Formats: sequence, structure tokens, C-alpha cells
Amino acid sequence: MSMNEYEILKSKNISEIEKKLNYFFKDKNFSVLAFIHPSFVNENKDITNQNNERLEFLGDSILNLIISKYLFKKFPKKREGDLSFLRAKIVDAISCRLFLEKLDLKKYLLLGKGERILKRGKENILADLFEAIVGAIYLDGGFFKVENFLIENFKEDIKEIIKKPKVNYKEKLQNYYQIKYQSIPVYSVIKEKGPDHKKKFEIEVKVDGIIGIGVGGSKKDAEKQAAKDALRQIKILT
Repeated sequence: MSMNEYEILKSKNISEIEKKLNYFFKDKNFSVLAFIHPSFVNENKDITNQNNERLEFLGDSILNLIISKYLFKKFPKKREGDLSFLRAKIVDAISCRLFLEKLDLKKYLLLGKGERILKRGKENILADLFEAIVGAIYLDGGFFKVENFLIENFKEDIKEIIKKPKVNYKEKLQNYYQIKYQSIPVYSVIKEKGPDHKKKFEIEVKVDGIIGIGVGGSKKDAEKQAAKDALRQIKILT
């Protein structure tokens, strides 16, 4: 089965992927490699010993550079701090996952059987795949090809993020208390329930007498909700 997955990716799926990307690779090895998650290699070392982590590393840097250039030209009067804030929102894991899902490419990613069952860090896995694709296009076609790919496909999405940047509740809570009270929020797990593949976490955040409670399918999500609850209590959010 695993061999079939890999061979299908190389022989059939890459042409489908290229149509969705509207980019056709000169070197198909880059496009194949972008879709090989480390967990697949760990369970199929007899098939391949390469994964997409290096492409992801490269793609992350390229994505930051292209978005920096875009913001620099679009907002000539904004300060460095404002540009950094907007860039962080455009290139974060949430945005990259949305970009990837817009392309409808997640079904082509080769994952190990254990990763498929547990679905650990799904948001980050999809974000990593998007960055790996960016890295692959850069290596295959160069800077301007990948810049065109990003701007042509996601220009409206980028504008929407700039217009309504998503709130990072944990960052907002920490910044508020660090600046005003020199305090740092502390997060603690109160409860864990459910099987490993469907676990629920209840987490509290404490800072200067304020306690926020959050529930989520991961500790990260529960912490976000706890921070959001704390921000509502201090009237930062309504």
C-alpha cells in the first residue's frame, strides 16, 4: 500500500497537483519531495529516505521575504513594527493552512500510518506542507515564479488578513500584563479527557488574580481560549 501511495504520487498525482497550483515543474523531484512528510519516511525507509523538512525551512524564509517586499511596497508610510505585525499574521500557521486548503492539496500529502491515526498538530502539518511547496517552486523556478504564484493565488486573502488580522489572544494577554504590570500569564492543565485520537483539554491561565478558562482539542487551542476568556474579563475583548 505504501509503495502504491508513493508511486501514485510520482506518476499520477503530481500532474493533478500542478494543475491546482497552476505551476508546472521542470524538475518533478521537487514537487514529489514537497509532499513527503517525515512520518511517512520513518515508516517507509525502504521506499525513500527524504522528506519535506528542508523544503519547509527554505519555503518559510522565502515566504517571509516575499510578504515583506509586498508590505514594504504597499504601505510606504507604515513603521517597521506595524509591518512586522502584519507579516506575522500573513505567514503564520493559520494563514498557511488556509492557503493550502484553498488549493485543495492536503489529500496528496504522504503521512505515516501513525500520524494519520493520531492527527497530531494537523494545522501545523498543513502549514508545513504549504511552506514546502513554496520552497519547491522557488528551487524549480526562482524568486519571481514563486512570487507570482503567491500573489496571483492569494492576493485577496492577503488583503483580507491585512484588513482584519486575526487576534493572537495569548500574545495580546502577555503584552498587556508585561507592559502594565510586569507580569507573565501562567497556563496549567486542569483536566484531560477522552482517547488519544479525540482528547479534550481544559486549561486555566492565571495572572494578577485573573483566571481564564479554555477548552480545546489540543493544549494550544485550549490555551488560546483561556487567554481569550481572561481578556474578556479585563474588558480588553467584549
